[in-house]
Amino acid sequence: MTHSSLASPSPSASAVSSSAASPSAADDRSTVTGRRRIAFAVHTGRDGLPGLHTLVRSLALTNPQVCEDFVVLHSGLPDSSFDGLRRLHPRVVTRPADDRRAVFGLEGYDTVIALGPGMVVLGDLGELLRMRHGIGAVPQLPPADGAGERRAVPPDGLLVIQRADVAGAPAAGSPAPAPDGGDLVLGDRLVPLAARYDFPARRLHDDLPVPADVVVLRFSGSFDAPGHGPAAEARRRFEMGDEEFRAAYRALPGGKHPDLLAHLAPPLLKARPSLDLARTVADVHRGQGRYDEAVRVLAPVVADRLDAPRCQETLGLSLMALSRYDEAEGHLLLAAASPDLAPRAFAQLARLAWVCGRDADAHAYAREGLEADPTDAGCHAWYVRTRPDAGAPPGPAAPAAEQLAHVALFAEGRENAGDKVLPEAVRRCFGTDTGPRRWYGQPVHRLVDEAALERLNERRGVIVGGGGLFLPDTSPNGNSHWQWNVPDGLLARLTAPLAVFAVGYNVFDGQRYRRGRFAESLRVLVERSAFFGLRNHGSIDRVRELLPASLRDRVRYQPCPTTVARHLVPELSGPAERSDTVLVNCAYDRAGLRFGHDYGHFLAQMALALRSLRGRADVRYAAHMPADERFVHDLRREHGIALPVEQLHAMSNDGIRGLFRRSRLVIGMRGHAGMIPFGCGTPILSLVSHPKLAYFLSDIDRPEWGLSVHDRDLGPRLAERASGLLDDHAAAVADVHAAQEFLWKTTRSNIEELRSTFGMV
Repeated sequence: MTHSSLASPSPSASAVSSSAASPSAADDRSTVTGRRRIAFAVHTGRDGLPGLHTLVRSLALTNPQVCEDFVVLHSGLPDSSFDGLRRLHPRVVTRPADDRRAVFGLEGYDTVIALGPGMVVLGDLGELLRMRHGIGAVPQLPPADGAGERRAVPPDGLLVIQRADVAGAPAAGSPAPAPDGGDLVLGDRLVPLAARYDFPARRLHDDLPVPADVVVLRFSGSFDAPGHGPAAEARRRFEMGDEEFRAAYRALPGGKHPDLLAHLAPPLLKARPSLDLARTVADVHRGQGRYDEAVRVLAPVVADRLDAPRCQETLGLSLMALSRYDEAEGHLLLAAASPDLAPRAFAQLARLAWVCGRDADAHAYAREGLEADPTDAGCHAWYVRTRPDAGAPPGPAAPAAEQLAHVALFAEGRENAGDKVLPEAVRRCFGTDTGPRRWYGQPVHRLVDEAALERLNERRGVIVGGGGLFLPDTSPNGNSHWQWNVPDGLLARLTAPLAVFAVGYNVFDGQRYRRGRFAESLRVLVERSAFFGLRNHGSIDRVRELLPASLRDRVRYQPCPTTVARHLVPELSGPAERSDTVLVNCAYDRAGLRFGHDYGHFLAQMALALRSLRGRADVRYAAHMPADERFVHDLRREHGIALPVEQLHAMSNDGIRGLFRRSRLVIGMRGHAGMIPFGCGTPILSLVSHPKLAYFLSDIDRPEWGLSVHDRDLGPRLAERASGLLDDHAAAVADVHAAQEFLWKTTRSNIEELRSTFGMV
């Protein structure tokens, strides 16, 4: 069986140059997910460097939420020439190139927006970032004889290049400036842009004002030629010193890109310290998982001040993420003194107390939050979860020595439906009794302290799994830097046999995180485990990269047990009675990492596909959690399509499996929107926005069941593949059953080994 990655809809993105600061810190799996890599590119010599600085400042100040790689193509300039540029932008990439035509073959990117050092950006570039086809440019004016529009652009003009539309063209036929420096002839590949995207300053003679809608103003030659005063003034707005630029960016209203803000704000904080700026910088660090840096910024200026509740809140949350719980509690209590922040702060205090095993305190904090705001959902959830009778087992438990301990994310209430089904699926691998009589549940996010360690050691064995627990940010802690909140020292003293079972490496494509602490914790975990099984080969490869060579062979394959539900749940073993239903699911957590600039494109392509499918099936929406319903609202608002919603998060596990089993096809973006219906014997198609979906399809050797959310032709391809599965549905179901056999064989073998390890035979 092969384990090839999902094919990207566009040319594979090669590794970016090591001179790019930010991408080297990101988890780049764009060749797996098909995520579109975008860059701005400029060719320059030494004389163009001052203009380049002005261009970068204008780009940041007019498009503050945009931070793509900024590639500088140059003719052999020393690397130190770009130090000033790097102070302005965190993602500067430098590459040698003879001339501007190199932008057409720029490796590692799917879309390249080619600019010039004589340009300044005056407006929103969103339309250019969303382009998906051809070569966008502003064509030259029609010739004097009126023969029609020329398919040509100026040699120094703006270009939006889709690599898929120029890749493979013969060198002689590739778009390139003529030897005499004349126009660039693009032919049928030209996608005409409005003149505002590349407006020549030379047209503004006699001191004509710059039109209000101009987005990019292009200077050819002198920046302050006589008779072009307003144009020169538009450019001079961005000619400023570094500190003035940082201050101008900081002062912009609205959202800002976290990479840019993290790059520009710290020097400003050093030069002009203030409480508000310290919180801004700390919030950026916290959003990027740099909790220690957030604390270093805030702690010296906040102390116990009562007039800075939002700073106290940020500091408290950052300290909690570092597992400095006593300090965090003190700062969150100071934040709770503010009426505006009290409900939110008390909800976090309840979570902190629960993490530390103090359920009574958690309940009391949640009650205080509800007294401040009886409608607060967070406080209500913690109030219900920590009631004295909330976790009481329905009957007597077996002696501890006969129980297995299960460390997992146990979803409650209206949480992710997949996280409700998964723990039961793990337990079914070891017997039909999945309740508290045979199982001791240890929530994965609760701190393992001395008392918790003693309870775990009393059990016949400890199973950690399943789920995508190798993830740094859902519930961050400073002990392990993944989801199990266990210090290395206590993990090393675990004497009960330990099995890591069907855990996934769930880091998002493009996500930035710090691997050091996680890698050390991972080493201790693998050394201590009697069995270490990950749920896909992609996760296996990623985890092995972080381990010393001596431990890599201990990492094994254990499929997610939801994928073999037909063999674990007796009610699913027989033939299915299906309705004429197609279920669709989308996910919105970390939407920026999932969609980038392509959400509008994705929504339009899904509308196209769903219109086609509604002619032959009852298309319904399967919401794994309330936030998933955004797709239904956006689809209706933008494209006039209304879908009935099945709220899986409100169903029982049997109800969830039953709905999937009765459906003819499930099209899903969440991992368990594919794995659970597959396990029930239902054909699936996956909308790939996370590597784990492609990893699963690779394991079962069915990569054609996945389509990237970035696919330029997602709509027709999805409609075609869905129709094919519906047209020959019996064969599609048989194919699912056949693909399950390898997973079940592997799972059955691993279970037999583990039953022996736990003394259950």
